[in-house]
Amino acid sequence: MATSVPARQDDRVRPSTRVLTGLATAAATGLAYARWEAQSYRLRRVEVPVLPVGADPLRVLHLSDVHLTPRQHGKQEWLRRLATLEPDLVVDTGDNLAHVEAVPPLLDALGPLLARPGVFVLGSNDYYAPRLKNPAGYLAGPSTVVGALRRLPTESLVAGLTASGWHDVDNARTTLQVQGLRIDVVGVDDPHLRRDRYLDVAAPADPDADVTLGVAHAPYRRVLDAMTADGADLVLAGHTHGGQLAVPGYGALVTNCDLPTRYAKGLHEWEVRRQRSWLHVSAGLGTSPYAPVRFACPPEATLLTLLPRRRDPVS
Repeated sequence: MATSVPARQDDRVRPSTRVLTGLATAAATGLAYARWEAQSYRLRRVEVPVLPVGADPLRVLHLSDVHLTPRQHGKQEWLRRLATLEPDLVVDTGDNLAHVEAVPPLLDALGPLLARPGVFVLGSNDYYAPRLKNPAGYLAGPSTVVGALRRLPTESLVAGLTASGWHDVDNARTTLQVQGLRIDVVGVDDPHLRRDRYLDVAAPADPDADVTLGVAHAPYRRVLDAMTADGADLVLAGHTHGGQLAVPGYGALVTNCDLPTRYAKGLHEWEVRRQRSWLHVSAGLGTSPYAPVRFACPPEATLLTLLPRRRDPVS
């Protein structure tokens, strides 16, 4: 008669141990990759047909969400190298800082770019230092800014950028002449902090302008709709980090504002009341120092080449 042999205790638990070990290894590998990806800076190139027929192309460098700390030397060096692109215009859509001592290294990293025409708006992390948060909270909706927060040197940042000749378009308008083109720019202060005052600067796009740009940090729909309704040709924003943690084959899970996730990054058309504009949302270059990870959404800057509009077909 066969005699059964009781399984030893270590035999009974071994499968569960292997599963747990596998999960722990996968988690550690994923975390290591996500930390690496957060420092894997990319330059995207995009073409946008918004200029008058016959105009020469215009190269616009879109920077956003740098979230710089003084010790991020690799990011600073990568930023310096962007000057070799020789853009005709630089648009900075905010969240430059992540540390109270970040203004001097930021201005140094921007370097020769500050000598080129530029416009900027501020984001929440140009006003307030980042803080530790529960990442799962973002799944419940846009983050809130509450409680006693540490102020960042906003005035020093604005002074440094404007001293170089860049235009502060926080709730403001400006007109630039670049490469023989008249560029009208309208911007708002950070909508995520509800500092946007678009009605103070709202106006239909000037028909004499060659192109009208809208600029905001956070792409809330109230701002996109208003700028598009007024005839902006191209609206530029950041804030979303492209979702920061994306699902391959699906995309972003959140945008940290009321923008649908399909618009979390890249170039799209935005339509309101039969009026259309192009919308470019930058996934940005940084992260909060408390969550220095990205997954399937590498940090980026974008070189947009503005091209002539396509000719209307002959009827």
